[in-house]
Amino acid sequence: MTKVGLLSDTHGFLDPRLEEHFKNCDEIWHAGDFGNISISQQLSALKPLRGVYGNIDGQDIRKIHPLHLRFNCEELQVWITHIGGFPGKYHPSVRRELQNNPPGLFICGHSHILKIIHDKQFNLIHINPGAAGKEGFHQVRTAVRFAVEKTKIRDLEIIELGTR
Repeated sequence: MTKVGLLSDTHGFLDPRLEEHFKNCDEIWHAGDFGNISISQQLSALKPLRGVYGNIDGQDIRKIHPLHLRFNCEELQVWITHIGGFPGKYHPSVRRELQNNPPGLFICGHSHILKIIHDKQFNLIHINPGAAGKEGFHQVRTAVRFAVEKTKIRDLEIIELGTR
């Protein structure tokens, strides 16, 4: 079993409480808009980090983190990107790939809106962890924690970090 801490849209702010929330995680995944390289470095110092760059991220982050990241966690195929949309309204840049080669877990950020949806059309779980940073229109900063066991997602938890 692999325990994952998932966040997105930090926009240069890393809540110090995330270290405690992610202490029992095996990996941290970031779905883009780190805001600055320091956030990537701080997260990497806590746990192994997988991340993608977002639309606000500069070249320093883009040299380290790709636009799309596909990998297997346990036996579950995962795809992380920043701008992806959500079931029924996927971004055109990802829709065709979802049709041709859907992962079991599709993760994106960008909207600052926490969503966890079973997409029946592509038989996948869609997660947008919302925004963990202080920039944007969201009212509550959020992150997500879960475990992957073979092809299943278990023990999914929403972490509320307070108002922005």
